[in-house]
Amino acid sequence: MNRKADPIATDAMQPLETLPVFYPLEGKRVLVIGGGEGAAWKADLVAATGARVEIFTSSPCARVKEIAETRSNVSLHLRSVHVEDFANAILAFGATFDDAEADHARKIADEAGVPLNLADRPQMSDFIMGAIVNRSPLVIGVSTGGASPVFAQAVRGRIETLVPASFAAWARAAQAWRPQILLSGLDFVGRREFWRRFTRLAFQDIETKPTDAHREDLLAQTQSAGQAIAQGRVTLVGAGPGDPELITLKGMRALAGADVVLFDDLVPASILDFARREATRINVGKRGYAPSVPQEEITALLVSLAREGKHVVRLKGGDPMIFGRANEEITAMRRAGMEIEVIPGVTAACAGAAAIGASLTSRETARRVQFITAHSKDGDFPEDFEWRALADPRATTAVYMGHRTLPALSARLLKEGLPAETPAYLIERASSPEEKVFKGTIADLPQRIAEQNLSGPVMLLIGRALSEE
Repeated sequence: MNRKADPIATDAMQPLETLPVFYPLEGKRVLVIGGGEGAAWKADLVAATGARVEIFTSSPCARVKEIAETRSNVSLHLRSVHVEDFANAILAFGATFDDAEADHARKIADEAGVPLNLADRPQMSDFIMGAIVNRSPLVIGVSTGGASPVFAQAVRGRIETLVPASFAAWARAAQAWRPQILLSGLDFVGRREFWRRFTRLAFQDIETKPTDAHREDLLAQTQSAGQAIAQGRVTLVGAGPGDPELITLKGMRALAGADVVLFDDLVPASILDFARREATRINVGKRGYAPSVPQEEITALLVSLAREGKHVVRLKGGDPMIFGRANEEITAMRRAGMEIEVIPGVTAACAGAAAIGASLTSRETARRVQFITAHSKDGDFPEDFEWRALADPRATTAVYMGHRTLPALSARLLKEGLPAETPAYLIERASSPEEKVFKGTIADLPQRIAEQNLSGPVMLLIGRALSEE
């Protein structure tokens, strides 16, 4: 049974605890109320933006005095803050353990109409300060809405491992080069292509300092691409077996730059979230034993969208080059004279091996791994296998889409001489929170799962290398 490609709505934003805002403060007047280490940290942070910082406290700590003495844009007032001090201020920060001082600051900030942040008092604050990853001009903020600053700091630490300090040079280069790219003669689509190539190079050579030569080379590449850019392109992306963390960084970047995403039913919504908000998402529902959009319609849609000048990401579960009918889509794009790129993904066989904690290969028992599908084009059990190879006890066999045909496959393998005690596993929804593992042998596994209600994608793994011994 066929179904139609189904665009899904993208205009419903999920609830946000806070709105992340990046506020340029250079030359603006900002107040800091308090004299302890917390106030010193806030003053130093805000001063780094180029703001004119004024600290109000009758008892400054040594660090506050040092900042006021060493930063030309910081001044220290040895008294409490008054309402008139808020005149022409753009923001105010309070860092004090004194409840009376905090209440006073809150009252006069309201009178003056100046947004106030009070450290460790989120309910009294107009805005919240999150954890910061500083690769300026690339700045990343992490907030838990004041619920758990420790957790926000931990997330910041994880992000910092993905965005090393050397990345700041690429961010500065983007800032410096943007006016020149605007005057380069490239149209909007061409400029976006330049920055796509820039981003790819930055991630490839993350430790390299960008130079003018890099800019000219990227500009030449973009200009020479010419008509190919205007025609659009398609990227086949492997979404992995289900866990959103198993998509590759390159796949995530492709999604972030997509105009349209064509995805299958088996791709989780959490992976679609990596696409930019403006991208159109179209469910093309390729799934075994279920109503699906015909492959011919998917292929035609890829070509049509690319001809409109769009960057189309075809998002496939697992790896697009393993039982994903990628050849048909690649051939169609090449015949249309348009660009197509393939970004591999983690295939379900690897996720299944990880689920059972066993290698697919062994120097002693399995020097060969073979991938097969037990689901033919018409949904029947294929009969045209090289059965001698499949029954070889020295190989490991990964079977895709083999749930319904497992009894027939088991019977045939036993008939062809595969030992009945050969280990066999069925893994449902490998790598996902709903993952289930069923263990048996090639002889008894069909009976073991006969009463199971399996609704998700499954992977069968068969071979001596999977033995726990």
